[in-house]
Amino acid sequence: MKEVSEFVKARRKEVKLTQKEFAERTGVALTVVRKIEQGKTNLNMDKVNLVLSMFGHKLAAVSAKELKNRNNKGS
Repeated sequence: MKEVSEFVKARRKEVKLTQKEFAERTGVALTVVRKIEQGKTNLNMDKVNLVLSMFGHKLAAVSAKELKNRNNKGS
């Protein structure tokens, strides 16, 4: 399972947008996009969801057990 930072950066590059262009389209500050892509942990969840919504995703709670099971199946 990809980290949010890896997911956003890869998807942004797939759609061929710079960080600045992506920030403008999502309606967040450029610094928000940079912080997400750098893997910063102290982020506003509303802003992260605005960014993820560009790709039809949102933050969601996943149980640690479920996440562990998913990761073990991929091994």
